[in-house]
Amino acid sequence: MAEPGRNAKDGRLDDPPDERGSARRGAGESAVLGEDKVPDIGEDVARLWAEVVATARRTVADGLVVGTSGNVSARLGDLVLVTPSGVPYDRLTPADLTGVDLTGRQVLGTLVPTSELPMHLAVYRTTDARAVVHTHAVHATAVSTLVPELPLVHYMAAALGGPVRVAPYAPYGSDELARNMLGALAGRSGCLLRNHGTVTYGATLDQAYDRTAQLEWMCRLWLTASSVPGLSPSLLTEAQVAEVGERLKGYGQRR
Repeated sequence: MAEPGRNAKDGRLDDPPDERGSARRGAGESAVLGEDKVPDIGEDVARLWAEVVATARRTVADGLVVGTSGNVSARLGDLVLVTPSGVPYDRLTPADLTGVDLTGRQVLGTLVPTSELPMHLAVYRTTDARAVVHTHAVHATAVSTLVPELPLVHYMAAALGGPVRVAPYAPYGSDELARNMLGALAGRSGCLLRNHGTVTYGATLDQAYDRTAQLEWMCRLWLTASSVPGLSPSLLTEAQVAEVGERLKGYGQRR
């Protein structure tokens, strides 16, 4: 079931979405603007919105979310483009661009921003993030119900800054959840949300998404290895993971 929208102007939860999955609007107001009402925006904003939509669709295609769960955002200066609440990602168009400032005030679009807006804004206010991806990935969410921290079953934990913590449970869309998330993210670029899902961030949408995919894969790996009767998976030390972190700084092609 899709989550109700949060009013970006005052933080209150709006009515839940209707049966078509679109956030409820006022009388006579369309949930999705027509193509003739595309906002007059710059090329950089339009390009970034297209990347946000493509990334959101990717979370569905890769099985990291179901329906309209999860959300994606990207920052350009003091503008945050974010997926709207309750709208299937395959229906989003350039006309559906949704943007807020760092206080949460809606400055672009008419669709209600994601109910997890407080979480996204908390990341942007406290880190150098330029993109945030939140999912309800199955294996990661399963791990969040079992341990306070993902065991160091693979060295790719270094890509997220070290052992991945689990933020204590709080209701979705709440300021409490945003605070719990920030605690789990200290010194990290990703964390698990207990009984909820994942949050990762990066300098680009591709990087934030890659960290989400890596986190889900590590959770699946640990669940698989720990399910073998009579055996326990070998784990790395924090020092071993930190060493990999240093190596990763020089990983990839140099321009």
